[in-house]
Amino acid sequence: MRDKALQEKYRSKFRTADEAVRMIRSGQRVFIGSSCGEPQHLVNALMDNANFFSDVEIVRLLSLEGSLISLMADEYRGHIFHVRSIYQGSDQTKNLRANQRFITPLNLCAVPDLFKKRMLPLHIALIQVSPPDDNGWMSLGISVDVTLAAAQSAAVVVAQVNTMMPRIPGHSFIHLDDVDVIVEQEEELLSAFNLPAYDSASEIANITANLIDDGATIQLGLAELSQPIAKALAQKNDLGVHTEILTDDLMQLVSQGVVTNRYKTINEGKLIASGAIGSQELYQSLHNNVVIEFRPSDYVNNPAIISQNNKMVAINFARTMDLSGQVYADALPQNHFSGVTGMFDFILGTSMAPGGKSIIVIPARSIDGNTSRIIPKADGGSIVIPKGYVSYVVSEFGMANLLGKNIEERAMAMISLAHPDFRDELFHNAQEAGLIDRNRTLNESLFGVYPTRMEETRVYAGQPVTFRPAKAVDERLIQEHFYDMDEKDVQTRFFSIRRSFYREDMEDMFQVDYIKNLSIVAVTGEVGFEKIIGLGMYALEHGAVAEVAFSTAKEWQGQGIASVMLEKLVEAARENGFTSLVAYMLTTNSGMIKLFRKLPYNVKSIFEGETLVLRCDFDE
Repeated sequence: MRDKALQEKYRSKFRTADEAVRMIRSGQRVFIGSSCGEPQHLVNALMDNANFFSDVEIVRLLSLEGSLISLMADEYRGHIFHVRSIYQGSDQTKNLRANQRFITPLNLCAVPDLFKKRMLPLHIALIQVSPPDDNGWMSLGISVDVTLAAAQSAAVVVAQVNTMMPRIPGHSFIHLDDVDVIVEQEEELLSAFNLPAYDSASEIANITANLIDDGATIQLGLAELSQPIAKALAQKNDLGVHTEILTDDLMQLVSQGVVTNRYKTINEGKLIASGAIGSQELYQSLHNNVVIEFRPSDYVNNPAIISQNNKMVAINFARTMDLSGQVYADALPQNHFSGVTGMFDFILGTSMAPGGKSIIVIPARSIDGNTSRIIPKADGGSIVIPKGYVSYVVSEFGMANLLGKNIEERAMAMISLAHPDFRDELFHNAQEAGLIDRNRTLNESLFGVYPTRMEETRVYAGQPVTFRPAKAVDERLIQEHFYDMDEKDVQTRFFSIRRSFYREDMEDMFQVDYIKNLSIVAVTGEVGFEKIIGLGMYALEHGAVAEVAFSTAKEWQGQGIASVMLEKLVEAARENGFTSLVAYMLTTNSGMIKLFRKLPYNVKSIFEGETLVLRCDFDE
């Protein structure tokens, strides 16, 4: 600061940390700055001087360091500290359950109003800031979130001035005039710890990335799979970011030119966040970075603001999910318990955004492989995302869109995303609970692993068509495909006139194990609301021979749809050890005859009455 009056005002507010915390009076409510922006020097002084006061209520977002205060609250039966930890997780982990009585469940976007409207009056706010500029403005740096509202609302503001706190553009500043006490202390900011790794990380990351279009704006939660997903996004173009927590992985995408924020419909050209958790290098990269804007949680997490982002994609993580699609989630101590409290805000906002997608990511098993993360029903813990707000769900075994699905369809979808080792138990539990018809069977399809690699999208006359293996949840789509078909085409496909296509009659088309039997569908429309325009399948006939059959919607015939399906079936059949394909057809089925003879193999013809049998052997 060059202004001598400001310099004098700044110096007049100097106190030691001990002097500052001894200003706290018994019975007062004290706010402590959030996550990695925590003023550690002030918190240590608070603990050291605990004997100077009693019945002090500590208000803060749940944090790793805050657990020490919780322990003290337990030890002294609340006579020194009461704790109000704001957190909207499921409390399923052992550490969280131990202190669950201190947890205050709130969506993050609602917290600032509690302070500003004095519904939760704050007597003192302990915060951490950057050194003031020439005009006396100090930045809250890596923790704007709810800290700005607390600083604006508290009767007394004590600021730890730390030269290592970056000065970050946006709505992140507080003026010297609004600070009562200055405690200068340089110390390294809190950073994130290394997270455990899943063997299935790359599969999950690739499936998730395939759901995200170029030009989308993303929010990425904090969990073990955040880094692999961010790396999988490196092939995208012109992404935007509107997220609660900025991490090293997201900033890497900025450095690579993947995140440009060019096509954002609100805050164009700016990366929007309310805080940062990561390495010291990350924090340094944010200093005076004009691409970044940090704003408070009542803006960043406001669903009405989030919904203004076109093609908004919220990517969040579940600890467990039940068969109806309800999400149980908890933050990790390695991330200072951040990233869960704002999850519902983003899912709600994304659901209202044009072209928005909400993706829940869940590994099928625990890291040790002993426990299914997809469960029949939770035995405890709070629901973080109710089933009615869940749409896209991704595991290493594929993806399903639960939006608009009934309970049976949801249960079948969730079972298909579970690890094969647990599917049989989940299926029978679902039947016992009445979630699935007791007459249903899954047979070998229980153990099939969905081959994501076979998915492909091609464009026909400007319309995307996706070719993919059929899933158990496709049963209704397959029925509708045949109900919509021309009567003559139905007769050609089934060798007879059929007017009903009951589920049990179609089971061999959607209950597949992807090895001995496989169906390829060609679909149009959004995932979860697709229309099947073509279906090709093979099924084991005998030995190493598989029978194939095809059907294509009338309006799509003659455009090469069946050729692509046959190409994929041949590739899969060869990979799975088949030596031959055989097709049975009416002699009048010229389209099928022409299709089969396009194969780059020797095709033999045999007549069995009015039925023509075509056979190709891969080795001839």
